[in-house]
Amino acid sequence: MVPPPDDDARPDRRPVPLPDPRARTVVHLLRHGEVHNPEGVLYGRLPGYHLSERGRAMADRVAEHLVASGADICLVVASPLERAQETARPAAEALGLPVGTDERLVEAGNQFQGLTVGVGDGALQRPEHWWKLRNPLRPSWGEPYVEQATRMHAAADEARVRAEGRHALLVSHQLPIWVARLAAERRRYAHDPRRRECSLASLTSLHYVGHHLEGVTYREPAADLLPGASGVAGA
Repeated sequence: MVPPPDDDARPDRRPVPLPDPRARTVVHLLRHGEVHNPEGVLYGRLPGYHLSERGRAMADRVAEHLVASGADICLVVASPLERAQETARPAAEALGLPVGTDERLVEAGNQFQGLTVGVGDGALQRPEHWWKLRNPLRPSWGEPYVEQATRMHAAADEARVRAEGRHALLVSHQLPIWVARLAAERRRYAHDPRRRECSLASLTSLHYVGHHLEGVTYREPAADLLPGASGVAGA
């Protein structure tokens, strides 16, 4: 693994000790399914964006996968945005659990929210927006990566404690999940968005022994539904 560029820039995470340091707990970070977005808008934290028909099928597929896998999930929590809540619901219903809400799982803030950013006709082609792109390491156009990682790992740590010895399911968004993984694996935050391993309805799972993060695994339960799905970055 690549060491972090600056230890002072890593999220300040002090895991809460568990009563049993040998307890094995898994916190699954689930990205929401496809959203109905025919205009190709970078919707970010805007309200009113719901799952598409394909997105609902993705959510159902994840629920089926989790039940079939035998994962001992005792906690389901989602970002407050509609697409995350709707993705969480089938799994929660299949497991007989309520869906909690955690603001820390929300989408990353982005100054291009509400605009289209497609190649050739989007906001990135307009000179008035170029200053926002001056620092991709932070990034200058949105919520700092370190802040995203800090809040995501705080939510994961709380879920780990609440689900001690079992599994928790947290439903969030692509960039916060990817940044949380980069922090967990002590990799650099700066990256090419096209190379994020965090597809729609994918599961990035954090495996703990006590409060120690032992490893990260990745799965795509709805892989067969990905061809033809919306490719809006940062969703």
